[in-house]
Amino acid sequence: MKKVYLLTSKPFKPGLSSGKMYSFIFRVFFARFDPETVHHLVAAGLRIAHRLGLTWVLRLPKTSTRSVVAFGLKFDGPFGLAAGFDKDGTMILPLADLGFSHVEVGTVTALAQPGNEKPRLFRLVEDRALINRMGFNNAGSAVLAARLAKLRASGKKLPVIGVNIGKSKITPIEDAVSDYVTSANLLAPLADYLAVNVSSPNTPGLRSLQSVETLRPILAGVLKVAQGTPVLVKIAPDLADADVSEIAALAIELKLAGVIATNTTVLREKLKTKANRIEKIGSGGLSGKPVEQRSIEVLRILNQVIAGRIAIISVGGVETTEDVRERLSLGASLVQGYTGFVYRGPFWARKINREI
Repeated sequence: MKKVYLLTSKPFKPGLSSGKMYSFIFRVFFARFDPETVHHLVAAGLRIAHRLGLTWVLRLPKTSTRSVVAFGLKFDGPFGLAAGFDKDGTMILPLADLGFSHVEVGTVTALAQPGNEKPRLFRLVEDRALINRMGFNNAGSAVLAARLAKLRASGKKLPVIGVNIGKSKITPIEDAVSDYVTSANLLAPLADYLAVNVSSPNTPGLRSLQSVETLRPILAGVLKVAQGTPVLVKIAPDLADADVSEIAALAIELKLAGVIATNTTVLREKLKTKANRIEKIGSGGLSGKPVEQRSIEVLRILNQVIAGRIAIISVGGVETTEDVRERLSLGASLVQGYTGFVYRGPFWARKINREI
């Protein structure tokens, strides 16, 4: 398809009305439809807009960003997109155009899998939150590897690309090491960094892999095949403080590139959404503003142990530029968001990275 470029003499600057416009669209359109259906419509729209050259005008101007160097990589800004939005790496270029300094794709598993039964994604608008029990729905690590190889060969300017890897649902816990190693072996040569996800609540038994005894061989196996590609581990907010400290110490011992904190929570504390609706939704990981305080607590604990020796990527309840500044001031090297994208709209990441 032939690209069409919008000509402008000045960088595009969304006005104050852009946020209000998105809020209106969210209330009258998005909020009326199934969240997963809306996600797929938005994803398709982003890909089409990129092919037409329409996302190009939103790119971050280099002069207005704060570049960051972490684990040997240069990021055009401190704020990026967390895993979960682009599971199969089909939106990397348009997402970069929207202003994310890095895009973490996945979670991807060694084996393709459909995920859990629908409905499996729910909005808690009053709490500015989501509950998901997607179950690592993805096309498999081999498909993602082929897609990334094609993208690398295109010669196009790319953002920093992280790949988040998880355990296939049908793989027994005792075979978790080989499952992670399979994905890492395929994807390490094509990723800027790997994130080992042992913290999703939606794969049975996965969080048990966060104990140091079971986590050590997984991380050691991934590091062995990563061949120098930075490796990070993503942890849950529901860990005890002592366990957070132990994982931080293990990450330093194994010379990981860093720790990503935190994933979604299984807790349902202090929510504004009515209790009967929460009960009706059922299981799943809660993300967004309700995770904010625990994410900050975990960041403080990690920073006490890590003290700058390896990177910390803070995620959970991040919505504003002030949120990002706070995480950086508390020791985070980089910050990620996802749920805020749903509630803030397409100008969200660009606005944050411009204001930092």
